[in-house]
Amino acid sequence: MPTEVALLESRTLRGEQMGRVDVLDKVKSLVMLPDGIHVRTEDVARYFEVSTEVVKKVTQRHRAEVEENGLVVLRGSDLRLFQRDMLSLWEREGRESYPQAATQLTLYTRRTVLNIALLLRDSDIARCVRTYLLDAEESLRTQYASLDHRVTRIESCLTGVGSALQELGPVLVRMSERFDSLDRKVEMTHQVVGAMSLRLTDVQQDVGRLDGRMDAFAGQLKDLRRRDGQRGQR
Repeated sequence: MPTEVALLESRTLRGEQMGRVDVLDKVKSLVMLPDGIHVRTEDVARYFEVSTEVVKKVTQRHRAEVEENGLVVLRGSDLRLFQRDMLSLWEREGRESYPQAATQLTLYTRRTVLNIALLLRDSDIARCVRTYLLDAEESLRTQYASLDHRVTRIESCLTGVGSALQELGPVLVRMSERFDSLDRKVEMTHQVVGAMSLRLTDVQQDVGRLDGRMDAFAGQLKDLRRRDGQRGQR
């Protein structure tokens, strides 16, 4: 984990923190220009509670770095266009006038202000920003370590599950084979039942035909008895 001194001394370490602009408002409210994107040198000085000269010296000493992180200087037509836009936004908010620079205007973004916070040595606000960053990083490292431990435990459990599944595999294969055999037996039973049903239908038809023949035989026997009775009367 980097230290505060390391942040002050290492541009590489500072670069790793440039995405954490959210810490600025957590330490102290940063008042932006009407566009919600930029602040001026005096606004940066007011935020860090230092003089504008201190901000200018830090900016000049680390010019390439702060320009890489959003510092711009407007002159000429760019300055006039920017001031016209700011004046329009300023009036829309109901304010009377917008302070305009005479020849040039240095603008900082939130990223640039965070960069200044990692460079200013004699500002309590800048020191608080650095402390907040380091504490948040330590908390994040702790969370990652805890998460890594939990993932390791889950992986261990999954290893045990894998072994159990390997042992269960042959059992499942045997059960599958028994179910297949049972399915075949059930199918054969269905076939036998179907054949028996057809046979019973044939038997029913045979019984019907036999009943018809018995009825015919009974009729013939009755006629025969009647004729014999008539002969006996003669």
